[in-house]
Amino acid sequence: MERKKEKVGKFIRVLFKRKIVLAGAIGIGFFLIVAVAAPLLAPYDPNKVDFAASLSGPSMTHWLGTDMHGRDVLSRIMYGTRVSLIIGVFAVMIACAIGSVLGMIAGYFGGIADDIITRFTEAVRAIPQVILAMALTAVFGGGIRNLAIILGISNMAAYIRMMRGQVLSVKQADYIMASKLQGVSSFGIMFRHLLPNCLSPIIVLMTQQVGGTILAESGLSFLGLGISAPTATWGTMVSEGRNYLLNNPVFSLAPGICVALLVICLNMFGDGIRDALDPRLRGEG
Repeated sequence: MERKKEKVGKFIRVLFKRKIVLAGAIGIGFFLIVAVAAPLLAPYDPNKVDFAASLSGPSMTHWLGTDMHGRDVLSRIMYGTRVSLIIGVFAVMIACAIGSVLGMIAGYFGGIADDIITRFTEAVRAIPQVILAMALTAVFGGGIRNLAIILGISNMAAYIRMMRGQVLSVKQADYIMASKLQGVSSFGIMFRHLLPNCLSPIIVLMTQQVGGTILAESGLSFLGLGISAPTATWGTMVSEGRNYLLNNPVFSLAPGICVALLVICLNMFGDGIRDALDPRLRGEG
């Protein structure tokens, strides 16, 4: 137990040794607080229409102004944070769960299972992620649940390839052979031994892909294929505000800046986790 606590403490020290990683963690924490506490922090109902205040600039009443329907931009950005994070996290979880299982099966069993899964992965990777997500959205529709599933499916090829490669390098280890001799089932070996020993690169990939998934969701919403109105999302707000850049630039620029800041913070934090988990990068190998 003491050794485990020591390892955790060392991981945290290495993780936050660089100030840029700490800044990324603080930024992520800020957006998480805004997402969770949006009903308490938002000064107005994000869907409340007030045409008398349409496209008003920043003021003491509306700090970031209003949109073309008179809705408070700051309130909609706060609620949009929740939507973006929910879709980003759940899409990555779906991609990781499905992709990791398929990758383990392909790497452990090999043969025809490996051929089928590998060919499927190559077919998915041959299609650009945004194009695949657009096609699936056109078929299955938008909405938070559908979009999370669609983006998860379009992202899972990376997890299949990574997990397959990890399993191929680990499955010949002595403890795997010992488990086979003890009569442990194949799926028992995969989930008890292979999965825990292949998690480090998967965790890094998950952290880095959340930002890319949020960016993809914003792009789909910008194109009108994501979350339908009147639900507040950053991509939809950028799309709605592009026609008013000269009259009210904050309407479009503010959510765009939020997308950029959150993605940058997630990427910085993901780089820090990669460095902390890799002994070569932290000076132990």
